[in-house]
Order: sequence, then structure tokens, then C-alpha cells
Amino acid sequence: MWQPKTTEKNGEKKNQKDKVPIFTMTSRLSRSPTCGTVTVSTKATTATKVSWKKKAKRILFDYVFFLCLIIAFLYLFISALSIMGSSFQLLGGKDAGRSLSNNELFDNPVAGVVVGVLATVLLQSSSTTTSIMITMTAAEILTVEQAIYMVMGANIGTSVTNTIVALGQLKDRDQFELAFAGATIHDMFNFLTVLVMLPLEAATGYLRTLTAAIVESWHLETDKSQKVDFLKKLTKPLTSRIVQIDKKPIADIAKGELAASEARLLKATCATHEIAANCTEVISPAMLNATNATTVTVASTMVSSTTSSSIVATLGTNLTDMANDTLPTRVVSCTKEVKIPCDYLFHGTSLSESAVGAILLVCSLLVLCIALVFMVKILTRLLQGRVAESVKSFVNAEFPGKAAYFTGYLAILIGAGLTILVQSSSVFTSAITPLVGLGIIDLERMYPLTLGANVGTTVTGILAALASNNIEPAIRVAMGHLFFNLTGIAVWFVIPKMRQPPIAAARLLGKTTAKYRWFAIAYIVVVFFLIPLALFGLSLAGWKVMVGVGTPICLIALSMILLKVLQRKCPDHLPEKFRTFHFLPRWMHSLEPLDKVFACVTKRLPCCSLSTAGNEDHDVSTDTTNSNSTNSGTSDSSTVSSPASYTESAV
Repeated sequence: MWQPKTTEKNGEKKNQKDKVPIFTMTSRLSRSPTCGTVTVSTKATTATKVSWKKKAKRILFDYVFFLCLIIAFLYLFISALSIMGSSFQLLGGKDAGRSLSNNELFDNPVAGVVVGVLATVLLQSSSTTTSIMITMTAAEILTVEQAIYMVMGANIGTSVTNTIVALGQLKDRDQFELAFAGATIHDMFNFLTVLVMLPLEAATGYLRTLTAAIVESWHLETDKSQKVDFLKKLTKPLTSRIVQIDKKPIADIAKGELAASEARLLKATCATHEIAANCTEVISPAMLNATNATTVTVASTMVSSTTSSSIVATLGTNLTDMANDTLPTRVVSCTKEVKIPCDYLFHGTSLSESAVGAILLVCSLLVLCIALVFMVKILTRLLQGRVAESVKSFVNAEFPGKAAYFTGYLAILIGAGLTILVQSSSVFTSAITPLVGLGIIDLERMYPLTLGANVGTTVTGILAALASNNIEPAIRVAMGHLFFNLTGIAVWFVIPKMRQPPIAAARLLGKTTAKYRWFAIAYIVVVFFLIPLALFGLSLAGWKVMVGVGTPICLIALSMILLKVLQRKCPDHLPEKFRTFHFLPRWMHSLEPLDKVFACVTKRLPCCSLSTAGNEDHDVSTDTTNSNSTNSGTSDSSTVSSPASYTESAV
């Protein structure tokens, strides 16, 4: 009788039948009495068909269906970002317009940067802010110098959106660390670039001189047809049913042509329609006294010249001495423009615009978080095992050999192209921030993509400048925005070692928020609101007060950073007392005291537990991460830390 062959491996006998695919285990094996062959019954074929059907259903469900879900949630995500921008415009658009209207204040470069930051945070769109600045420059309300400083601030303000989006992964500590680092790398590049470009521009006028030389060599003409709104065409069918914003009043407030109290940002009419009508027209004396006048059309009746003479005789006076209200009139055919009212959810509401903005802000944040959570969960399910490794390897792949240096430049081009396509750097960076949190995109790859988004968003300003009436100063501001970002790339990306400060700073912020999750909200409030408002107040007091207050703060910060670098690189050259920051009060080198305060405040609120429960476990993982990054040759992010962010574990 036939027996299956056995093989011996590692001292154990294994039946070869065990290695047969699973569907053959249910089939019957029989030996033919004539030729000695093994036959398989039709049950195996049926099982094979069933297994392939299951595999096809699984592929269809897991990939096609979930891919459609991701696209749907991504659409909701982008639409929620658009509505959130509209809500910020309703809440702060008039204030932004008022802040832009005080053009005498912008002679101070720091004030110009701060106003650019605040206006962009309030409008949630650097494209809108730069377009308003370009319009004001074309109208000669702002000078090119003032507008360039404000554009620098707009670059900083636009990065708040993806920082807010990173909060959607707050629940998972590891994902939140990566997502927040990926979001704040945009902030770090903009901050460092402004630190370089602001004093350079104030001292030399680098951007003003460069843009003037470029524009003088061009022969520019106004082109009002330049408009790209691919993304709006996709999201407008949904967002226009909820709210529609008229941005023109914000520009009019900024130019001083409209009072903020009279401005109405919610659109009342969305289109006009011409209809036929009967208009009343005064018959002029020249028409009645003209000898060559043969007929006059009155409605559909033809009036002869004799009738005109009888009119003159009847009036019995010189028509040229009569007022218009006593002259004869006629009815003529004409066309009238009829305004068509908008049709959206909040049209004609009795609520104030601030109340509508608050409602939209809450709802958009809720939808934004829901869409983000579902996208993350679906991507987590799909990108597992080999699939995740394959996608991650492809996205973070480098060119072979010496060509690896140019991989980052390709990522910059991709980021710029996609941003031009969607016409919003905030949308692009916010969409890829969750992928950083999932570990699909490395921080080193996120960096050039963000730089490309900064370059791509300048196209909106260039198109707005080409459509302006006074094109020369407008295009200089738009080109100043472009060369501001290109110069930042030249400083902080071209040389590989110069890429480490922004990446290391972002990684440090990610680790800090992973340990103290309340730090993320505190970071947004302090960096994008409190510090700009404080600088704005100092700028109002005059440059002497600003120098007197700012110089000691800058010197202390630089001294602490230098001391930290020496502690890291050559601690043996320092006195023993200065090898750590223990000589300072605890609250100056650790967030632990503040964390205890937040823990006391939030422990009674289960939904708001942002304290550091379980920090001890996280410290171990953080130390492990630090050691791994050190072994792999990655620069330690603590080299750019400050006393305020120097955590207990680092000490």
C-alpha cells in the first residue's frame, strides 16, 4: 500500500503530507492500480475555487472599499479645513483688516512680521493674507518694504493649521510624538528663516533690491484671467451649501475704504441675472428741438416729429430752461441686473457673524477630528506587515550612490507641485501629517516636502499680482515671498549639516509633547498668540523699549543654548556646577512643576486628562529612542534645547 514519503530534519520525522496546501487536506488521495499514479478528487478543485473567491473578496474589501473610505474621509477632512478657515475669517477677519489698515505702524520691521503672523492665524490662510497685502501694495497703501516684512509673518502663521491637525493623534502617545514633530518642522524652518532674513533685510534690503532688479528686466502686463482653483472646485459643492464668505470687505477695511462696523462677511448675493424691463427716460431738449429728428420711440408706439412740435407748442416755453423733473419722459426697453440671493445654511440668519463663526469652528473641528481618526484607523489596518514596509521603503527611498543627495530636491518639487495643485500649503501639510504619525513618512522626508509646500504657496500671490492694476509693486511683493523661501532653503537645506537644527528642534518638541501632552496646546497658544501679542505691544512702545527688553532676553537665551551645547559636546571643560542645569530653580529647567499644576486642574475632567500619567514608562522608551538615534548617527535633538524645554529625563 502506498505511503506518503517522510523526510527527516533536525532529528525529527515529518510527514510530507503536512506540507501540502490546506485545500488538499480535504481531498482524497488514491493510487491507481494500473499506472501507480495519485489522483485528486474534484473536492480539491472546489476548495481551490472557494479559496480564490475568499482572497478576491478580501482584496476587494480590504483595499478597494477601504481606499474609497479613505478618499471620502480625506474629502471631509479638506472640506472641514476650508470651513474652519471660513469660521476664523468670521471671528477675526474684521480685526485682521483693522490691524492691516494701520500702515504707519509697519515701518517697524518686527511689527510688520507680528501683524503678518496674527492676520494669518486669524484668517487661517497665508494665501488670503498675501493676496490682501499685494492688493494694498498695488493700491499704494503699503510700501514694498512693509509688505515684505508682513509676508515673513504670514509664512509663520500658516503653519498653525497642521499643528492643530496633529492634535487629532493625541490619544496614541507614539503617534502623537511623530505627528507633532512632523507638524512643527514647518514652524522650525519658518522661525529659523525669519531669524536670518529679518535682520538681513532690515540691514541690506536684500529682497527689495533683488525683486526690483528682476521686475525692471521684465515687461509685465496685467492678466486677470490667471486663476487656479482646482481644490475649490472639488470642495465647493459641499462647503458652499454651509457657508459662503465675501473676502472683499476685509481688503476694503484694510485699505480704509470701509468701516469694520459696516462690513458684512456673509455673502448676501452670489450672482446677477439680466432681465428685460421698461425704463423711464427723460426726453432731452436737444432731442425735441432737433430738426433732423423724425421719430421718437415711446414704448411700442412711433411718435412723429409733428407730435414733438405740438409738445413744444403745448409747453409754450424754451425746453432748455426747464428742469429735468418737468421735462417730458418716455418709456423705453432696457435690461436690468437682478441680484440672485445665495442659498446656504446660514444665509439670512438672525445670528451675528461671530456666533456663526463660533458654531462653524466647533463643528469643523469635530468633523476634522472624526475624519482624521477614521483615516488613521483605516491606514493602520491597511498598512501592516509587508505592505507597510513596502510603502515606507518606497516613500523614504533614496537615489543610489552619490545621487542620494538629490532625493530631497525631488521631494521639494513634489511638495511644490502638489501645493500648486491644491492652492494651499496648509491643506497639503495637514494631509500628510497623519502619515508621519503612523511612521509611513520619516521626519527627514517630511522636511523637504514642507519646503516644497512653502514654495508652492507663493504661486497664489504671483497670480494675484499679475491680476492687479498696478502690477510692478505687486509682483515685487509676490517675488519677495518666493525668494524669501528660496533663500531659506539655500541656508537650511542645501548643506546637509544645516538640515539638522530644524529637524532636531522638531524632534525635541515631539518628545516633549509625548511626555507632557498638554504642552502641545500650550505651544500653540504661546507661540502663535501670546509671543506675537507681546512683541506687538513692545513695537507700539517704540524701538528703544523693544531693544531694552529684547536684548537681555536674547542674550540669556543664547547663553543657555551655548551652555547646553558645551554640556553635550565637552562637559569636562566646564566647572562641575555647570555640567547640568541643577544650579537653576527647578521650574527653569523642567516642565515637571507645570505638569503637576495641569494634573491638579485636569484630574477631575476625564475627557481632558493631558497630564503625564505613566511618564515613568515613557522615560524608558524615550531613553531607548535616544540611544538608538545616537547609534544610527542621528544628531541628538537636545543640542538646540532651551531651559524652558529641558525635561527632567534629560537632566
